[in-house]
Amino acid sequence: MATNTLTPDICVIGAGSAGLTVAAAAAAFGVDVVLIEKGKMGGDCLNYGCVPSKALIAAGKAAQAHRTSEKYGVEANEPSIDFSKANAHLRSVIAAIEPHDSEERFEGLGVTVIKAEARFVDANTVEAGEVAIRARRFVIATGSSAFVPPLPGLETLPYLTNETLFELTRTPEHLLIVGGGPIGMEMAQAHRRLGAKVTVVEAARALGAADPEFASLVLDKLRAEGVAIMEGVKVKRLEKVNGGVRAFLDATRTLDASHILIAAGRVANTKGLGLEAAGIATHANGIKVDDRLRTSNKKVYAIGDVIGGQQFTHLAGAHASLVVRSLLFRLPVNHHRLVVPAVTYTDPELAHIGMQEAEAREAHGNKLKVLTAEFSGNDRALTEGQAEGKVKLLVGKGGRLVGADIVGPHAGELLAPLALMISRRLHIKALLDLTLPYPTLSEVLKRAALSYYAGAAEKPWIRRVLALLRKFG
Repeated sequence: MATNTLTPDICVIGAGSAGLTVAAAAAAFGVDVVLIEKGKMGGDCLNYGCVPSKALIAAGKAAQAHRTSEKYGVEANEPSIDFSKANAHLRSVIAAIEPHDSEERFEGLGVTVIKAEARFVDANTVEAGEVAIRARRFVIATGSSAFVPPLPGLETLPYLTNETLFELTRTPEHLLIVGGGPIGMEMAQAHRRLGAKVTVVEAARALGAADPEFASLVLDKLRAEGVAIMEGVKVKRLEKVNGGVRAFLDATRTLDASHILIAAGRVANTKGLGLEAAGIATHANGIKVDDRLRTSNKKVYAIGDVIGGQQFTHLAGAHASLVVRSLLFRLPVNHHRLVVPAVTYTDPELAHIGMQEAEAREAHGNKLKVLTAEFSGNDRALTEGQAEGKVKLLVGKGGRLVGADIVGPHAGELLAPLALMISRRLHIKALLDLTLPYPTLSEVLKRAALSYYAGAAEKPWIRRVLALLRKFG
């Protein structure tokens, strides 16, 4: 029962990427903000997701460099791996970022931080611990958690999710990963490079949301490194054996492993929020919102993973920026207009933005041009010994870039100028007009764009114009 009542301008529920952005921005403008978080400040991304996973990927990349150095004239060897030190590395990265997301920092900004579970008791009130909050506006930013499928026998096992995976301080002898999406494939490669035997079981197609041709280059690389990837295979049931797990795949096949990681997707964190009491509607994947990210209760907004759809930290941050504009400045916003990039941080990286090719063909018909370039034609990629990969640019009506895929070194970084072009509806000529430093990987983008004008030199009317101009000296 609440014994104290607060009446801030804004109450934010959830201190992950989205919630922290809203709270910090509002406080910077002198707005009274209450921030409620029942778990760790920084949310999933800092503590269990983006940060520790990328730190572990970096450790795996360092180990792999030892194995593949022969081509540079450096003696290759199988590295000696101390998994506990790899874990210490990721813990040190979290520790370095933690102060920026800490309770102390936000209280210093003027935010009232309440460490408790929040729930709506009516359309205008949230209770958190012994405090009732009646705010002008509420923002739900509670994120998502690993989806745990109802696999028979799983409940009897000490299975891993992203929330427990990074507690391991010893190399798993054999890591079985259920789910071949970005998280599953990133962790498969990282753990394989750090000495574990790894098997991925995917019911459909691994990296199924990506362009099939581009995804196949990543999967081929992982298989070459020793990751076993079983596609179109379902785990029927599980049982505990010899301190590990046995997976029954079909009538004849079983698979034994020491550890099992569930990477089968994410589910919105709505449980216990009391949404019905507040008149907040939901759908199958989370909280229902309008173009402005408002819920069916017009006093309440919802942002980030909790609304379903694409679940990225950078999208949660973009939602937060839109809500700040709407809440503080009454500016019109529409989250459906966001152009959202996606990157899978395997080696090679896999990046995408805008339309997929099939979608672009449907929208633009015969006006669509598909421009490609190989990293094997990029001088910097050749010098780095990373010449495997490809760029695909989709150019629609009016010469505007409408989609792009990259598989290759630093694909996520290379996506940045393409994201700008799509969001600003720029003509492909904008990329050609750039003077890029040599030698850089970014030149591969310009090389692909150049093919937009392929065949122009052979067009008769252009040759006639040139002949006419020559007559003037």
